[in-house]
Amino acid sequence: MEIPLDIQVDSVSHFYGSTEVLRNVSVEIPTGRIVCLVGPSGCGKSTLLRFIGGLERPSDGEIFQLGDPPEGSLNPLTYVFQHFALLPWRTVRGNISLVLEDHGIRGAASDSIIGDVLARTKLSDFAGALPKQLSGGMKQRVAIARALAVKPAVMLMDEPLSALDAQTRELLMDDLVGLWSRQPFTAVYVTHNLAEAVRLGHRVVVLSRRPGRVRKVIEIDAELAIRTTGDAGLERVQRQLWNLMRDEARAADEELVDV
Repeated sequence: MEIPLDIQVDSVSHFYGSTEVLRNVSVEIPTGRIVCLVGPSGCGKSTLLRFIGGLERPSDGEIFQLGDPPEGSLNPLTYVFQHFALLPWRTVRGNISLVLEDHGIRGAASDSIIGDVLARTKLSDFAGALPKQLSGGMKQRVAIARALAVKPAVMLMDEPLSALDAQTRELLMDDLVGLWSRQPFTAVYVTHNLAEAVRLGHRVVVLSRRPGRVRKVIEIDAELAIRTTGDAGLERVQRQLWNLMRDEARAADEELVDV
């Protein structure tokens, strides 16, 4: 029997040279949940994401994959970055097909997968468009569709909305909520935006300033589909997050200025 894939970060610490970046970080990423990582600048959020994705190894500690990736998963751990990384000479369909071509998937099999992810991300009418014809929000939807095409067990999302204006960011958050509501996925979502964290996260992990340590883990029980900007309960959680981070964020900013 297939067991859903969970990720366990166990006592991870890391140094870059003499600089301690992370200290004794333990985090659980359960299947079907979005776990947001927040914290001051330079606290190691993106570094931790790279460890989870296997791009680097920590100085100490372990990261375990518990269970099995979904059937047919081509890349169990798949990134969505802040920058869209679309090939300008390829259409929307062509940019998505690229990740399938890398696995030898072409023809009808490729068309079926691409058609599915285009529908799920509301891009079916734009399959033939080139990236230069798309808005920033549309380009990020293509990047998300490309990630979904490989049927990942976990999406690793590194500030995916930070390059977008406020209105587009709101629309993309709505899109992500709709996408998760129709077919729940697992994600580790790095953000400096606390409104994003409380809108999208089932669990929010607050890291301290460098060296990043887990200060608090906050569970948000409200259903994703009914969360709205301005919701009083979410605003209370957002204030709680900021109260945890405010002094350390100021100290971290002063450290970065002094370097």
